[in-house]
Amino acid sequence: QVHLVESGGGLVQAGGSLTLSCAASGRIFSINAMGWYRQAPGKQREYVAEITSGGTTNYGDSVKGRFTISRDNAKNTMYLQMTNLKVEDTAVYYCSALTVAAGWGSWGQGTQVTVSS
Repeated sequence: QVHLVESGGGLVQAGGSLTLSCAASGRIFSINAMGWYRQAPGKQREYVAEITSGGTTNYGDSVKGRFTISRDNAKNTMYLQMTNLKVEDTAVYYCSALTVAAGWGSWGQGTQVTVSS
């Protein structure tokens, strides 16, 4: 199993920046990719970004050009650098890991990001 713990959420004004972290432990070797998702109140969970074990990145349309996903393999940690934050970025952000055995079945507990106007 893969265990994921997010951190770094908080309250920020619109236009500001915030960096989220996701620390992975457990069967790290089984991870093929890691990603960020978010869920705002009353809305479905939304894809934000992902990064493969080879370093390839993909982003959801709503965050392209503003968010940057990265990973530090030595620290088993993934990051999401968020800039030019908008009120509509307010959500609980979750990290997830893709493994052959479980697909995108490993999830963290989430971290709240609130952007004020």
